[in-house]
Amino acid sequence: MPRLGEWDQGRAREIIAANGTLEGPVLPILHALLDEFGHIPEEAIALVASELNLSRAEIHGTVSFYHDFRRQPAGRHVLKLCRAEACQSMNGPRIARDLLQELGIDWGGTTSDGALTVEGVYCLGLCACAPSALYDGEPMGRVDRERLDTVAREARGP
Repeated sequence: MPRLGEWDQGRAREIIAANGTLEGPVLPILHALLDEFGHIPEEAIALVASELNLSRAEIHGTVSFYHDFRRQPAGRHVLKLCRAEACQSMNGPRIARDLLQELGIDWGGTTSDGALTVEGVYCLGLCACAPSALYDGEPMGRVDRERLDTVAREARGP
């Protein structure tokens, strides 16, 4: 996973300017800010609202509605576990519960070493391969505890 930059208002203004002329620029801007900084800090919400002449409430509503727009920095690696019905029916909740317990975190939490963030998502479109996950954006089907343990070990390093 690429190393994400610290919040930089100048860089954020460049991103907003590069995407601000698009039709419906809010989502492309927020995605670009997320790609650059790894999260959408409060300062970004105010800046995007100001630059687009929208209210902070409109930008906050967009950020809080979509689960991909995290408000806090994530770990160096992100594991998204599906919590939708197909994955629930294939033991997903137990597998996820056991992993979270072993890592000592809750949903949306990051391991104490900053290596791995585990997030819940609702449907990755891999229902035929349930339970499913995304690890740093790469889809994984038919995950089990052994496979998730391997992912967690890789993320946390030697």
